[in-house]
Parts: sequence; C-alpha cells; structure tokens
Amino acid sequence: MQKRIRQVFISLKERTCVSYAKIATIGGFCDIDHIIVKATSPDDLPLHEKYVHELLKIFSISPSSYRAFALSFTRRFGKTRSWRVAVKCLLLLHRLLRSLPYDSPIRAELLWTRTNGMLSLYPCNFYDCSSSASEDYTAFIMSYARLLDETLDCVSIELTEEQLSPCLYTCNSVLDKAEQHQIPHDETLPLLKMKELARMIEILPQLQSLIDRVIDCQPTGAASRNFLVQSAMKHVIRDSFLCYATFRREIVTVLDNLIQLPYRSCVAAFGIYKKAAIQADHLSEFHKWCKNMGYCGSYEYPFIDRIPYIQIRALENFLDGMWQLSVCLLRPTQGVQRAISGGRWRKTSEKRCEFDREVMKDMEIEPLIKWGDENDSVGWEDVLEASINVNSCMDSRTDWVHGKGWQMQVYNPCDLQNSNPFYQQLPHRTNFYYGSCPNTPMQYSWGF
Repeated sequence: MQKRIRQVFISLKERTCVSYAKIATIGGFCDIDHIIVKATSPDDLPLHEKYVHELLKIFSISPSSYRAFALSFTRRFGKTRSWRVAVKCLLLLHRLLRSLPYDSPIRAELLWTRTNGMLSLYPCNFYDCSSSASEDYTAFIMSYARLLDETLDCVSIELTEEQLSPCLYTCNSVLDKAEQHQIPHDETLPLLKMKELARMIEILPQLQSLIDRVIDCQPTGAASRNFLVQSAMKHVIRDSFLCYATFRREIVTVLDNLIQLPYRSCVAAFGIYKKAAIQADHLSEFHKWCKNMGYCGSYEYPFIDRIPYIQIRALENFLDGMWQLSVCLLRPTQGVQRAISGGRWRKTSEKRCEFDREVMKDMEIEPLIKWGDENDSVGWEDVLEASINVNSCMDSRTDWVHGKGWQMQVYNPCDLQNSNPFYQQLPHRTNFYYGSCPNTPMQYSWGF
C-alpha cells in the first residue's frame, strides 16, 4: 500500500510540473527549464522532435544558453524518480549530442557539471519508484546513462572537414618544418603515416568500449516490451552501426601496416584484435536478439566479421618472433644503452643505422688474431698467453664500445720454432681461429 501511494505521488508531482511549464509558456515565460520539463513528460509517448529543434534554435541564437541547459538537465534528471522522465532526459541528451558538432560547448558544460559533482551519469544514482518492475527500468537507465557518459569522454565517431582541422593543422605544421630543414617530402610521409596509425590505435579501444556499453543497454523483463524503451534503443542501435563500421575500417588499416609499427604498438594492436574476436560473438548475438524484438529493420544491421582463432594464433606467433628478433638485435648494443641512459645521447634512426654500419665495417676489417713480424722477440710467457682462446665476438664488441679496443692476440710462428721445444715442422700448416669469427653471419630465430 505504501509503495502504491509513492507511485501515485510521484506521478502527480511530475504531471504538475509539466502543467506548470505549459501555463508558463502560454503566459510568455518560456525558457530552457520549461522546454526540458515539457519534453520529458511522464507518459509513454516518444520524445517529440519539436523540443529538440527548439533547443537547437536557442543554442544557435544564444551560445551562453549551454550552461543553462546543463544545469536544467542536471536538476531534472537528478531529482526525478520516474523511469519515463529519466529515459526521456537521456534520450533528449542523446539527440542533442548527435545533432550538435563535436566541438560544441555543450560537451564542455556537461563535463563541467560532472566535475563539480552536480551531474552523475556513471555511477548513476537513479532508482525508479513509479512502477512495479522498477528493477528492469532502473537497470536499463543506468546502462544508458553510462553509455552517454563514455560518449562525452571519447572522440568523435564521425569526422567531418571541420572536425579534421586539428589533424590537418598538425600535418601542415610537420610539412612546414620539413621544408624549413630542407627534408624531402618522401621522408616526412612515413612520419605522418605513423602519426595516423598511432591515432587509430588510440581511438580503437574507445570504440570497443562504446560497443560494450551498447551491448550492456539490452533491456530485460518488462522494459524490453515498453514502447518508450524501444524508441530509445533504436537510436542506440543505429549509432552502434556507425561505431562498428568505423572500427572495422580502422582495424583493417592498422593490420595492413602492422609490420611497420614498433613492437609496443604491435602488442596494443594485437590486444585490440584479440578483444574484437570475442566482441564479435557478443555483438552478433545482440544483433540477433534486436532483430527478433523488431527494434530496427533487418536490412540496417551490418555484417559482423567473425575472427577465427587460427588468425589470433598466427598473429601471436608473429609477435613472439618479433620479440625474439628485437632481443637478438639489441643484445650487442646493451653497453651502448647503458652508456646513453639518462638522456645523454639521443640517437635518431639514421644515426643508429650509421653506427651499426661502422661497427660491422670494423668487424670485417680487423681480424681477431694478429700476426707479428719475424724480427719480434716473444718469450714463452707470451706464447702461453697466445694459446688461450679469445673472447667471443659479442664481448669484444662491448669492449670496443667502452673504448678498450679490440682484444687481439699476437702470434709469431718464427719465434715458436726457437722458443717451443715441442715444436715440429709440419709439411702444410693450417691456421686455426679460436672463438667466434666476426665474418661469420649471426643466426637469429626464423632464419633472419
């Protein structure tokens, strides 16, 4: 009985607010508060389009009205206990975010109210007290509010010419700097391509998170059969189509250029691709359920690309091989990395290549065993030292980097004849090299 009295009281309170807003509008005292109250009336009718157009018209005339809308929306959504009012509030906000450009001040004002603790979309403090199936409606409203909360934080899904201006400005600045330093455009194009790929890798997890939030908005129980909830789900699902199409296009571009990315970027791309394989199954089941409920036309749903497990396994083996190859390539230069720690030596890719070429050149020219002159006098102590094996090529390279020079041995066969009593003249002498020879090619994993 007490629950029924609370439901009647909430319904009467909401209808009184709507009636007051209509009377004020007739009397000429129409403002944003009255528009929001009339748009979010506690009935089962869908959101009327004229209220969205009225707010857009006010925003175009008075840019300062964004702050007033943010505060009015916060009061309306925060004080209501009716699921119908809450759903219409979120749907109104959703329609405005889709109608306004990405750089509109409405996002900054909503983020300001959220930062100051006035607006709380996630976690959402709403709880329905106006129906018998309050748990179903409350769960849907909380999921819908979390979706809009992440929409405020993520980047724009649709990139128009105006929204691409920051990216174009960055590209133009890079080209201008290249012209000032007289760098060919052929060398700057890979840099711009890498910046674009880095931007894609940053955006793709946000798109995946939005898709997860859309799947979480699946209503249950009585909420799935309500007409007002179905109208809200149609807008959510249609936006998810655009989000998935953007994600599929971007992930294909990243995978096509995967071999050109650094190892860390490859690991990030692999994590995105691996999550996309799991997410594709959930999204396919969600779309199948939406088709059965008749939320959108069957022709509107995109084709979901299923990623087989064998592709995930092949990409994982590729990353393992890349890691082993990078370790083998970086192991000879560990001494260099210790010497340049702390930012004392910043090498570019060209300097690193030139450094490696000079090292390999010295390795091909300088032998590990140096033959002395016939007139040099070497005692048996020197001969004993000469019989010890030389250090490996890796250790000698490290010593060369530290400035000690190549560790070479002196071997004089003429003095061996006089100094070594066990020496016997052989008809054909063969020179033996002990240790690793610098001219011997190094073997890496995968046969590189």
